[in-house]
Amino acid sequence: GFQATRKIHRNASTKHIPIIIVTTKDQDTDREWGMRQGAKDYLVKPVDVSQLLSKVGELVD
Repeated sequence: GFQATRKIHRNASTKHIPIIIVTTKDQDTDREWGMRQGAKDYLVKPVDVSQLLSKVGELVD
């Protein structure tokens, strides 16, 4: 996930795509690292569907 996020974020043809990391990793350091790789948000599983949809809506508006 982190490596894919980094590659998407650094590639000129895909860097415009907003990324939400959805993971079981719940440590503050994991969250910080994911955001540093280019994620726009970070959610921990199990994810509340309404929360995920809300985050997606914020990013596409």
